Amino acid sequence: MPPTLSHLRRITQHNYTSFKNAPFAELSGSLGDLGTLLPLLVAMTLSRSINLPSTLIFTGLANIITGALFGIPLPVQPMKAIASIAIARSYTLQETAAAGLGVAAVVFVISVTGLLQWVTRIVPIPVVKGIQVGAGLSLVLSAGEKLLKPLGWTKPSPVDNLCWAIGAALALLACTRAPRVPYALLIFVLGLVFAGVQLHAASVASESTIISSIPIVVPSWATFGRTFVTASLGQLPLTTLNSIIAVTHLSADLLPHVPVPSVTEIGTSVALMNLVSCWFGAMPACHGSGGLAAQHRFGARSGASVIILGFAKLFLGIFGGEAFVGLLAQFPKSLLGVMVLAAGVELAKVGESLNAGARDLWEEAEMEAAGAPLPFGKILREPDERERRERWAVMMVTVAGLLAFRNDAVGFLAGMLWHWGLRAKAPEWVQRFRERRRDGLRGSLREETQRLLPGH
Repeated sequence: MPPTLSHLRRITQHNYTSFKNAPFAELSGSLGDLGTLLPLLVAMTLSRSINLPSTLIFTGLANIITGALFGIPLPVQPMKAIASIAIARSYTLQETAAAGLGVAAVVFVISVTGLLQWVTRIVPIPVVKGIQVGAGLSLVLSAGEKLLKPLGWTKPSPVDNLCWAIGAALALLACTRAPRVPYALLIFVLGLVFAGVQLHAASVASESTIISSIPIVVPSWATFGRTFVTASLGQLPLTTLNSIIAVTHLSADLLPHVPVPSVTEIGTSVALMNLVSCWFGAMPACHGSGGLAAQHRFGARSGASVIILGFAKLFLGIFGGEAFVGLLAQFPKSLLGVMVLAAGVELAKVGESLNAGARDLWEEAEMEAAGAPLPFGKILREPDERERRERWAVMMVTVAGLLAFRNDAVGFLAGMLWHWGLRAKAPEWVQRFRERRRDGLRGSLREETQRLLPGH
């Protein structure tokens, strides 16, 4: 349903009040997802798979619109599966656009037909939590393997090494005791200074232009078919599970006082964002629970944070041109790696509420009034020990499948199969066999006890 005027007024008031009360926290939170955005954005730009000015302009507009409509720090981040394939295979603008449009078309259909809501109802919370925890741990592993592990104590440069990574980690630890300190903002500014130093040392020329040419990209039908199989199909489970379903659950957990966007609204947002921007060479983008957790971790509590980020992207897209790529390419991996680690840990932490406050544990309650039950509201149900173990097992199997194969779809299928297996009833002949075996064991135990008693 389209937002009502009263809803928009409430969201606008929430954004304004949040920014007025904690402007630096919102500003810092707006930068919390840079650890995910920057590496892929730079790599795809350098491989000529996307147009950077177009990407900055359209993702900036998406930030502004979603922040104003939803009132939460909803990220706009790369479609990771498409991005990784585009980088590995050096996709052209047409191939990248076709892959993004393929995902957007499918997501739009399942959103407007209500199929996405049905999927949300049948997917159990432990599987959703498993996707979130797995995504968080994937970020941690990615930060360690790709950003921090290659660093030395003094290499690759005096402003990018393990010493700076340790310093950034200690600063993060200190800032956990002082949540109002804009950690991400300070680290980002420091990183830009260091990037400028490295850019100057490398004598890389940079020019600033007003709006580089934005192309019109029209893929052929053959390109649509080829990229749908090679890239879009791998992205669909990630977008559906992590960028839509998991986002709605996580926003309810992190921001319970803000109206939660429905899966239909989030899905439609993802679809329209790409159905418009991909024709102009922009990066295929989606929302994501990891980015939401990261921005919340660094202080964002409303849509004001992403609105600020959106205007910054617009400015850079219009006036920065391709020159901004050189600066981003020199951003220290030591500082970026710590930001990615923090974002991953924050996302993985949502698993702790699985058996203590998860959405499916809240049940409708009634109270007795004059002998008749009346609606009372919702109360938190405490699962018994067996249910706790089963829920935990389903979540961990989902995490294991996701991490083992680095694929959300595999984790999802593993978790669902485990969930169904635990819920399945044994055939009648198996139940009869168990009962006979149990009765036989009881009889044997009774005979042995009588034999050992005195007087027998």
